[in-house]
Amino acid sequence: MLFRCIKLEFLADTTREHETKKELPGETLLLPGMIQYNRKHYTNQEIADLYAALVKPRMIEEKMLILLRQGKVSKWFSGIGQEAISIGVVKALESDEYILPLHRNLGVFTGRGIPFKRLFSQWQGKMNGFSKGRERSFHFGTNEYHIVGMISHLGAMLGVADGISLASLLKNEKKLSVVFSGDGGASEGDFHEALNTAAVWQLPVIFLIENNGYGLSTPSNEQFRFKSFVDKGIGYGMEAYKIDGNNILEVYDTVKNLAESIRNKPRPVILECMTFRMRGHEEASGTKYVPQELFEIWSKKDPVSNFEHYVQEFGILDAEQIAEIRRQIKEDIDQSVEEVLNEPEIVPDTATELADVYMPFASAYVSSHGDLQHVTVAPASEAKTPKRFVDAISDGLRQAMRKHDNLVLMGQDIAEYGGVFKITQGFVEEFGKGRVRNTPLCESAILGAGYGLAIKGMKAMVEMQFADFVSVGFNQIVNNLAKSHYRWGQNADVVVRMPTGAGAGAGPFHSQSNEAWFFHVPGLKIVYPSTPSDAKGLLTAAIEDPNPVMYFEHKLLYRAVELEEPVYDDYYSLAIGPARKVIEGSEVSIITYGAGVHWAVNHVEREGIDADIIDLRSLLPWDKEAVEASVRKTGKVLILHEDTLTGGIGAEIAAHIARYCFTWLDAPVVRTGSLDSPVPFNTELEQNFLPKKRFEQDLAELLAY
Repeated sequence: MLFRCIKLEFLADTTREHETKKELPGETLLLPGMIQYNRKHYTNQEIADLYAALVKPRMIEEKMLILLRQGKVSKWFSGIGQEAISIGVVKALESDEYILPLHRNLGVFTGRGIPFKRLFSQWQGKMNGFSKGRERSFHFGTNEYHIVGMISHLGAMLGVADGISLASLLKNEKKLSVVFSGDGGASEGDFHEALNTAAVWQLPVIFLIENNGYGLSTPSNEQFRFKSFVDKGIGYGMEAYKIDGNNILEVYDTVKNLAESIRNKPRPVILECMTFRMRGHEEASGTKYVPQELFEIWSKKDPVSNFEHYVQEFGILDAEQIAEIRRQIKEDIDQSVEEVLNEPEIVPDTATELADVYMPFASAYVSSHGDLQHVTVAPASEAKTPKRFVDAISDGLRQAMRKHDNLVLMGQDIAEYGGVFKITQGFVEEFGKGRVRNTPLCESAILGAGYGLAIKGMKAMVEMQFADFVSVGFNQIVNNLAKSHYRWGQNADVVVRMPTGAGAGAGPFHSQSNEAWFFHVPGLKIVYPSTPSDAKGLLTAAIEDPNPVMYFEHKLLYRAVELEEPVYDDYYSLAIGPARKVIEGSEVSIITYGAGVHWAVNHVEREGIDADIIDLRSLLPWDKEAVEASVRKTGKVLILHEDTLTGGIGAEIAAHIARYCFTWLDAPVVRTGSLDSPVPFNTELEQNFLPKKRFEQDLAELLAY
């Protein structure tokens, strides 16, 4: 394969003046400001439109800097000097192709026609913005304008662009996405993961790198050793181009031609745009760390003044027309600022704030169905087949794939190999490799891709080969997926399957119970079934739910023959939230989930203890009413989980009981968990780590209290 990596180098002598010459169609014009313009086949009207689009973000920025000095805005990230990149991109793409910009890409938002009044409301934290005052500056998205804004963790949106482009590819839309990265942000692991995934899957996405020489105050030579990002193209097996990011015509023409090509031949492309940041990282940081001679050099390459000179020099626009363009923009800016500053401040409403954390999802109970508690979709027939835990998960996943033709499965080795636990064995033959996708070892990028699929109206299931490995994708889950609906009303329809738990002698990196990591994160849902029937019904429910769901499945339960039970053959789902009453009793309440359910049942049946056993099944949200009812009935409660004791989910449940059930308690609330240590490899050490023996001792002491 021939990798086309092209470098369009800057002129070596950036201080040399060039003579101005008249331009014939298709000729290159050398201006005193050092920018070479080649209009090619573009008409006067097209060039005039580019000028009007280019000057608008500059004028807005100049106004914002005045307002900042007046104390009327709190913070501003300036893109002055870099406007040509944003405008060149947004004008070159079709209006329904997604762009994922950064702080300095105001032109993307104005170029898509977002009214300045709405943008200013966003920046001022007013209700008429895009995030109801919950986010600042460009940390928002809008499907109406096909823009997905950034989060502060640089690089995180690159994987999301992969997912958006994957959706376009699967839908055969012949569309692409463009995602921005700074030269500093390209040092993040997310950058490598996203580019590698896009290359492997040949996704239609342009990775645009705004190389302005600095990551905040750190210069490029302290960020990376290579000379150009074009050099990375060879390593990833993709095309790479380097262009003058201050040349509006060069950016526009390059992106336009690349976009047309990518639509017909989907593939990823690196586009490095050389530019310079004429102000600080943000206004408070200043620019003292930048050699002042760089400002003198780059001021001669100012994208606005150079292009304004160009359109006048060759009669595309005269001074009067330029003045009128600027007058109209100024009038819009001044009027919008005045109106937004007069908008009322937000009056907090706690109910609204909490309601917007999750996308509303109708999960009313159909009723109980046979031995199933809290059914939302009942099985069509009463037919059952004995199934192990692992078979029930596979069955539910297969039926969900049939029911939801927009569901895509992604994970390491899940295609032909069927996954390390063989849950997706045979899925490729039925659903194809488009929907059952082996992934590179890129957990963060794949979780981000799942979010991108959701933005495009699809569903994603991402399998962590082991729950332990989710740590390398943690940011995508807790900062992108979990916060999405609260931030800008976008659901994150992603299920993360988490093979979890100890007991198999697998050591500290394949045995952790890490559900508590996510229990603290608003916006996530967590389920943790303990039986084959619940495993199937809760998995289908998780896939139906438009919110991000962490689905924990204990590896030791997968093939436990003693847990095999008749499971409904047809598709059904259970409500996420309600607990399951396992055993009815009056002597003591045992609140548990996962493997703990079986430890508890086996022990109380063996010892003849009259226990009320509650299987939480759902950890976020968890069933407070069921727990309270049980505690009020028995007066004694033990909370059991496999996770380590300190900071485990049991602590939150115990605190809730202490506050709301205190007068019903006849003894202190007892918590039993694993040792506060990593999970050991040696089986004897592992059994000592696990809480089974301590649970029996703690329960005996509680009963004797």
